[in-house]
Amino acid sequence: MRIKWRLWALIIGVALPASVRAADGYDPLAVDAEAKIATVDLTVHDADRDRDVPIRVYLPVSKAPAPVIVFSPGLGGSREHYVYCNEHWAKRGYVAVVLQHPGSDSAVWQDAAPAERFKALSAAADLKNFVLRAKDVPAVLDQLAKWNKETGHALMGRLDMEHIGMSGHSFGAVTTQAVSGEVFGRTGRLTLTDGRIKAAIAMSPSTPRGGDASHAFGSVKIPWMCMTGTQDIAPIGGADMASRLGVYPALPTGDKYELVLDGAEHSAFSDRALPGDKHGRNVNHHKVIIALSTAFWDAYLKHDDAAKTWLSSPVPRSIMEPNDRWQMK
Repeated sequence: MRIKWRLWALIIGVALPASVRAADGYDPLAVDAEAKIATVDLTVHDADRDRDVPIRVYLPVSKAPAPVIVFSPGLGGSREHYVYCNEHWAKRGYVAVVLQHPGSDSAVWQDAAPAERFKALSAAADLKNFVLRAKDVPAVLDQLAKWNKETGHALMGRLDMEHIGMSGHSFGAVTTQAVSGEVFGRTGRLTLTDGRIKAAIAMSPSTPRGGDASHAFGSVKIPWMCMTGTQDIAPIGGADMASRLGVYPALPTGDKYELVLDGAEHSAFSDRALPGDKHGRNVNHHKVIIALSTAFWDAYLKHDDAAKTWLSSPVPRSIMEPNDRWQMK
């Protein structure tokens, strides 16, 4: 009956019950149904690289300075994607900023013939675009800080730049890892970490190819949450399940979390079907992703003790499927 209800809800577009309230009243899914968030499309120009980075900013209703969440889409994605989570975060009082990374964004495949799209996307998943993506993040943060102080700008006074979170999916997770504490090279001296980032969520994370995960992630200094699925394999990138699951144990103990959604494919963390999908979408996956991510941001960007208590309570498991896995240290 539970599965049939979820399938029917997905078909007709009916939302599942949205309360995961703890005994103390904390509920990461609670939002004002009448709240009208605003979106602003802007372009960040990085003069040092002569590079333009389009962004979409989701603004909460309150005009008070709000914590900032930067989101990096997966390969072939754009600032128009991942609405489901960024819109919810904005309704919860965050400024969500979705980046679009030229060279590995939707422009790579949109104008290509269907038979050439896979080849074009594969070519875009290279070291050059990885570095470009990682350097897009500090460039955007620098510009956000300037706009936050610019009289008359749509973002003036809206951003709490002392509390910044970083998230992303797939190639965006790789980007997130790079700017949130991962180190590179045998000596560990190569880093793209931006110290302004206070917490990170990697959706479909992966360990470095041919590298030591403990070396890469062992010196991470901020809270991380890893999210993946038991069928989280992408046709491009080469990350297998061992790679997806290898990030969490390599992180230092303390304020680290891992969610593994049973049956979730790579597209479960997106809001659109992706090449290689074999199964229908489970409507409950987005509910779990939104609930856990929101509680994580509340705990580590707003320093909400109730949110941190909620994460370690039995309540999160109550909204998961029986075979979903959830752990923390």
